[in-house]
Amino acid sequence: MEEISDNSHNEIKPASDTLLVLNIHNNKIEMVQGVDEEGNLQKFPPEEKKENNPLIKVDKHGDIFSNFFSNFYRQLKNPTRFNFFKVSEYDALKTAKDLQQFVDQASPEEKEKLKDYAVSPKNTNPLKNKNTMENNTDNQEYRFQPEQIDWKTMAKFGLNQEKLEKMNAMDSLLRGYKTNTLIPITINLGTAVSKMDVRLSLQTNDSGEVAVNIHGIRREPNLNQKFLGHEFSDEDKKNLKESGNMGRVVDLVNPKTDEIIPSVISRDRLTNELVAYRAEYMKIPDEIKGVKLDEHQKQTLLEGKPLYLEGMISKKGDPFDATVQFNADKRYVEFIFDHNQNQQKSQQQSSQQQQQQQNNGEAPRIFRGKELDDAQYNKFKAGETVYVDGLTDSKGKSYQGYITFNKETSKTDFSFTNPNKLKEKAQAGEEHKTQKAVNTDGKTNEATKNVKEALEPKQQQPTSKQQEVQQKKPTRSQGRKM
Repeated sequence: MEEISDNSHNEIKPASDTLLVLNIHNNKIEMVQGVDEEGNLQKFPPEEKKENNPLIKVDKHGDIFSNFFSNFYRQLKNPTRFNFFKVSEYDALKTAKDLQQFVDQASPEEKEKLKDYAVSPKNTNPLKNKNTMENNTDNQEYRFQPEQIDWKTMAKFGLNQEKLEKMNAMDSLLRGYKTNTLIPITINLGTAVSKMDVRLSLQTNDSGEVAVNIHGIRREPNLNQKFLGHEFSDEDKKNLKESGNMGRVVDLVNPKTDEIIPSVISRDRLTNELVAYRAEYMKIPDEIKGVKLDEHQKQTLLEGKPLYLEGMISKKGDPFDATVQFNADKRYVEFIFDHNQNQQKSQQQSSQQQQQQQNNGEAPRIFRGKELDDAQYNKFKAGETVYVDGLTDSKGKSYQGYITFNKETSKTDFSFTNPNKLKEKAQAGEEHKTQKAVNTDGKTNEATKNVKEALEPKQQQPTSKQQEVQQKKPTRSQGRKM
């Protein structure tokens, strides 16, 4: 019988990567073991490296490391206290000692530059494709790379990388999000060809491969059935239909593991698909459009509730108010504008201002929410007719017309047609009145009653010598015979 040798001790195992950490408060380099249940970083100094102090091991594959480190970073209680560095486990001890020596001797500027070599959720897997990097200004994390996409499956849908880049869809796909817009695809079923608009996303399946997900359009979300174990209340349904966000955190059940996961739920406004997002992953900014959030406001958003903010500043520098809320589909805090409410508020304010100006006998500067420019206002307060557009009715439809300020009544007269043109038209009608009465209605004009020819437009007197002679001739009596 052939002897089987035991080569397990001599077996060469592939090297993994590990993490070193720099505590920015005490400038100490340590070796990472993991994160405990309370979110504390488990670590030890390099000089204590022993067999019973195993290092954390990370797969060298870019995408797997990206996903691992993102989850690892989220679990930390105070992640901003640390800078992490990915190194080979074989060189970790020597690298840690060398790095500590560098930190001890480095200037503040050199320590700051060291951050360029640290790993973070934003740069664990930088995108290599230049075409999609051109529009990437915020350097956010990319979960996937173009070469990982199943382009054979994409081709079956009539898509390729060039088409997706032209539709600006690659950036969101590679970040692990759904495409920002609907993508037209073609599905050939052999017996029939189907065309539809969908949103696409990428997801790593159980075998580690990147699969393409299709999110088709639904007529409406199914809110009468349980969603991952959650039964929607009437208030839940109302919120999802109106704002797209359910407005609270609920416990959902992972169908594969039966794990209870506190989550927020939103409706995909493009497809009407219901989307859940873990509450523990929700990130709330410290400031929104110039307004710093206090802890109570942040907690309101973390609970999935809407928050009304006043005094925000737009990109154009204009102040505005709006409701903000975390959206599970977009994975960030979004603006929710109530156009009807804003319009009513604007109209109410302009009406009050207009009424106050009228009480003072002044020509109002604002008419039905539309502010007149200097040229318009100068004509308007002088009593001239001014054309205004961009007015909005109660149903949100735009319209335009003419306004005139009546100085006697201090009121504004509105007309859909230019009143000056109407006046001219009315005057023209007076000039043609005699012609119509005589020629059409059979009436008599004393000044032209003996003229035999039909009257010309605007004619009220004889216009030629012949007509003057005719007019001067006496007419015979048309009395009745006795």
